[in-house]
Amino acid sequence: MEEAIKLGLNQLNASRDEVEVEVLSEGRHGLLGLRGEDARVCLHLLENEYDDDIAPGNQMDAGDLAQSILETLLDKMDIEAYVDILPEKMVTDEESQPSTVLNIVGEDLGILIGRKGQTLISLQQIIRLMLSHQLGRFEPVVVDVNGYRQRRLSSLQSLAWRTAEQVKLRHMPFSLEPMPAYERRIIHLALAGDDEVTTQSVGFGESRKVVVVLKE
Repeated sequence: MEEAIKLGLNQLNASRDEVEVEVLSEGRHGLLGLRGEDARVCLHLLENEYDDDIAPGNQMDAGDLAQSILETLLDKMDIEAYVDILPEKMVTDEESQPSTVLNIVGEDLGILIGRKGQTLISLQQIIRLMLSHQLGRFEPVVVDVNGYRQRRLSSLQSLAWRTAEQVKLRHMPFSLEPMPAYERRIIHLALAGDDEVTTQSVGFGESRKVVVVLKE
């Protein structure tokens, strides 16, 4: 049953505290582990506890609403920081349409970024989920911390270009370190227009990485 609940939480991008679990079937083990029945559960999103200060009918701009949600969440987490809405929207490698950028500004905020930016990705998913829940529609927003995303974007693009030059020089494929999906996509797009090299993703899960190879 726990596996079924975990799968549902991953699909909703929600934590256990944000849902009510309805058990439809507890499942059963078959003889010698064969022909068993999987557990079936239904997850219901709970009303957002952060909605108290924001009425559902409020005509706030989506960016302002996202900013308010993020500031409230940071306050609940006892993190001293403020949230800026950047003047220009960003077309990221995750979305095709321009996204409002919420930049969290403060000191010692590495805890919000995490290893390879994974905590920041999770935080962004939570904000998107809460914003969509209040708006009744999906609204793309990008959550950044002290400009980390832009610096990381520039760093990955430079890495892609340097690697491509090495592949051309040595006529040998080159494997980059494992990266999350959105970072691999940055590498792919950075070299998409190169006439001499191409990119491939290989591996599984957290070990998945990009390989740069010469075009045939």
